[in-house]
Amino acid sequence: MSDQTLSTQLYLISPLDVSGDFPQRLERALDAGPGLITAFQFRVKDTDQHEAARLAEPLQAICAARDVAFIVNDSIALAKRLKADGVHLGQKDGCPKEARQELGPHAQIGVTCHDSRHLAMEAGEAGADYVAFGAFYPSTTKETEHRPEPELLSWWTQLFEIPSVAIGGITPQNCAPLVEAGADFLAVSGAVWNGDEVQAVKDFAKAIAKASADQ
Repeated sequence: MSDQTLSTQLYLISPLDVSGDFPQRLERALDAGPGLITAFQFRVKDTDQHEAARLAEPLQAICAARDVAFIVNDSIALAKRLKADGVHLGQKDGCPKEARQELGPHAQIGVTCHDSRHLAMEAGEAGADYVAFGAFYPSTTKETEHRPEPELLSWWTQLFEIPSVAIGGITPQNCAPLVEAGADFLAVSGAVWNGDEVQAVKDFAKAIAKASADQ
């Protein structure tokens, strides 16, 4: 994941249902924010690996055509099968060192660190390429029990070079404090997919530009 234009970029997370017209929606979202969306996380639950691979194929091609990193949620095995650009690990999904051995030196490996400085430092020492903090706001996508403050992002940014991802209920209306605190990426899902994805991406671009200018 690279930092090309704005100081903060979008990390787009899929809805749980990526069937039907979702590939077309993904194309529209990515094309609405060229240079803004630098990663897409494929997140499906309760689906066997064969079916997950079938669903992932068109989405992976869409991302590759736009130089957007295709990241698999939770499963090192699926990421390896798909030759994905990387994997995002929860605290129970394996360690970065294991993922690195399986996926190779160029894989993007991210780790959920909730609201914990300790977990983030551990992830960094284990070779993570980015750490994810959250949920900063109530989320409609998944249940949340950890609620960090934006100061956590500021602390991390000042001390470490590994990029930080803010996650959890983030919208164009509430993202400014996270941008101002130094989040490298905003992980967003419901705010994009629960409505008009093109308008949502454009609204995020405006909000991030304004917050960046206010810094």
